[in-house]
Amino acid sequence: MSTLVRTPSPDAATGRRRPRGRFARNRTAVAGLVVLVLFLLFCFVGPLLHPTDQTHTDLAQVNLAPSGAHWLGTDAVGHDELGRLMYGGRTSLLVGLAAGILATVVGTLWGAVAGYAGGWLDAVMMRVVDAGIAVPALFVLLVVSAITTPGTLGLILVLGLVSWLVPSRLVRAETLTLKNRDHVLTLRAIGGTHGRAVVRHILPGSVSTIVVAATFQIADAILLVAYVSYLGLGVQPPSTDWGGMLSAGLTAAYSGRWWLIVPPGLAIILAVCAFNAIGDGLRDAFDVKGRG
Repeated sequence: MSTLVRTPSPDAATGRRRPRGRFARNRTAVAGLVVLVLFLLFCFVGPLLHPTDQTHTDLAQVNLAPSGAHWLGTDAVGHDELGRLMYGGRTSLLVGLAAGILATVVGTLWGAVAGYAGGWLDAVMMRVVDAGIAVPALFVLLVVSAITTPGTLGLILVLGLVSWLVPSRLVRAETLTLKNRDHVLTLRAIGGTHGRAVVRHILPGSVSTIVVAATFQIADAILLVAYVSYLGLGVQPPSTDWGGMLSAGLTAAYSGRWWLIVPPGLAIILAVCAFNAIGDGLRDAFDVKGRG
């Protein structure tokens, strides 16, 4: 007796690749991804190719204009500005990525539990979210920074714990739809636990929403880091980030030393735009509503 072996049809294979293909056709999203990769190489590989001393001062090299020796000049204490842009970008990207991921994880768990449980528990949990959204995140960061001086880890925790509110609402809305699907109802009918339903069906079904939310949270976290560092409440010297470089170079810009403020400002703008472009591309790639 011959055995029939079913092979995936071309249409099925194409369907699995369709989100990736839609993302690849989005030129803005691809450009954002390229910019992000270049920033990662610049900040993490660049210091290996262009080593500089970002700890000790060199008063003989203060406020030098861009030249062959210092491509972006030097700052008020003699640090090479190009090297400082690399080290500052490393801090900004690490804090932004870690805080965005932390916010997404917390918001995902909160929203999934609230949406799946429903009833009074959902009402209480979402009122907590509404109360948190009513308080500006920047205000909370300023209060925390006034009480204590957070390091890199502390900044990640604070940013993550003030940014999880929006992802929680998005995941909750997705959960309210998914929990009434046939496969979830069947699992509950045969005795499957609530935890299994959330882990095996609700969260995997919300992957597209979670991934898109994460990209926007990372962009927001990079901006928040720049805000608090610009106000002098971020990581402390000799460490720095792009917001701290903006703050340090602000007064020098009035003296014509543009190289202390233009590069970090452009870096912040490009990094945030790159993550937003990637987020838009992912949202369009995963959005199948109205598609045949």
